[in-house]
Amino acid sequence: MLRKGWIAVILGLLLALGCAEPLPPVKTFSGFAQGTTYHISYWTPQARDDAQVSAEVEKVFLDLDKTLSNYRPDSTIEQFNANPSTNSQLVGDEIVALFKVAENVSKLSLGCYDLTIKPLFEMWGFMGEELTIPDDAALQLALANIGMDKLQLVDDSHMSKKLPNVRVDLSSIAQGYSVEKISNTLEALGIQNYLVEIGGELKALGSKPDGKAWRIAVEKPLPGEQKMHKVVTLPKESPMSVMTSGTYRHYFDVKGKRYSHILDARNGKPVTHDLVAVSVFNESPTIADAWSTALLCLGQEEGMKLADAEKLQVMFIQQQGTEFLESKTRALTMSTQVTIN
Repeated sequence: MLRKGWIAVILGLLLALGCAEPLPPVKTFSGFAQGTTYHISYWTPQARDDAQVSAEVEKVFLDLDKTLSNYRPDSTIEQFNANPSTNSQLVGDEIVALFKVAENVSKLSLGCYDLTIKPLFEMWGFMGEELTIPDDAALQLALANIGMDKLQLVDDSHMSKKLPNVRVDLSSIAQGYSVEKISNTLEALGIQNYLVEIGGELKALGSKPDGKAWRIAVEKPLPGEQKMHKVVTLPKESPMSVMTSGTYRHYFDVKGKRYSHILDARNGKPVTHDLVAVSVFNESPTIADAWSTALLCLGQEEGMKLADAEKLQVMFIQQQGTEFLESKTRALTMSTQVTIN
């Protein structure tokens, strides 16, 4: 899965000196999954079988790939896409649950955010390496098969298409869900202090061994560069995820014009506003992931209004020339959970 992350995890854990007893060590492991990297840090008061932890995580990644990957023709979602039937198809409870989250966000964003935009990604060339600009006739033809209303839930594990050529792209929500699944796996193993990061998207629970909160660095939304923009301190008392969407990671520059991979499902075209990054802070990585894409699609003005109306904790970054303008929703400004410096 392609993914748009711009959060770099601060993994340097400065432990207090002079303690009467040594603090438990922070265990870390990393790897490649879903077309990107992942990093997991955790600690427990008692010794754990670290090999078992990493093995369980790897198993979850494999299962997710078989279900959600739009790059595997044998995955559940791609089998659904390839089947032209409008009859009920078995997709499993995970895809149905993701559809329900996405459907709600799509309605609230007035259709800007939509899971059925896979044909548009392909048409514009974002599934490959070269931009192809479709003409209006081709766009209108594609838009006939775009829309969450072209899908129908049958029950908790079945869906159907209302049109044979409807195809679903889960990349805007699957990585957040993956963070959630990995986090749940750690908790099932009795781990209550962790930081899970996949492609820059993350969730944290608990604290470091010295009792200090987990901290992450937010990068400036600059193509090809890694410079720190802000440091975020996450709450120790409750879980918190940070999901970010940006227009600056996957794009094409053609004849002085930038074409972002963030597509507005209402007109089938890349967004053109100056909002370059949106970070959503929410207990649920899945919900935060969908919202980060939806708000970025809407742009600063519409996105801020909707985020405030939904009481979401969100940080927006606009780029005007060489300057970056940061703004926060009322919920984030008033938050006692998240500190941004």
